[in-house]
Amino acid sequence: RFVLTAAHCVGNDGASESFPAEDYRVRVGTTTYQTGGQLLKVKRIISHKSYGNFLNDLALLELAEPLKWSDNIKPIELADAEVMPGEKIIISGWGMLSSSGPIPDDLQWTTVQAISQEECDAKMLWGVDSLICLGHFNSNGACWGDSGGPATYQGKLVGVSAFVVNNCGSEYPDGYTKVFYHKDWILENMKVSN
Repeated sequence: RFVLTAAHCVGNDGASESFPAEDYRVRVGTTTYQTGGQLLKVKRIISHKSYGNFLNDLALLELAEPLKWSDNIKPIELADAEVMPGEKIIISGWGMLSSSGPIPDDLQWTTVQAISQEECDAKMLWGVDSLICLGHFNSNGACWGDSGGPATYQGKLVGVSAFVVNNCGSEYPDGYTKVFYHKDWILENMKVSN
């Protein structure tokens, strides 16, 4: 019944209120951007109350009706531990193919690498507990439009796409909101259903 995304996808930075839920639809069960699968209404948006300045960039979308599990629609388990630096992470999304490139019709994915907070801080002057920094080759990684998308490790959700620095695929790591850090908030807010 819930979809996890980035708070900045459903509201302004630092705003305690999200945009109206009726403005959103969620497409599930397809790897094609605008066709296939099911298009579902959003009943309610729960943004993290401490969201701001790229921190706590999470929101839960409560769907108007429960998802029906199938071969193409499955729940994902939330990470139950930190991801160690050097581990290979899979990211995916329908974001732009480059900073000035097109938006793809089909879901894109790539493999990136978790880096330590110390390395993240050295590269971006911003390594914090609530973020996972993902290193990548130049011209690879997340891009605009991938926001809210997943980072997975061993089939578990470890991050939610929050930001890129400078241009897509730059020498800087991509920032993802760390799911393990926010797991209690996610589970607690999934219990509160109207």
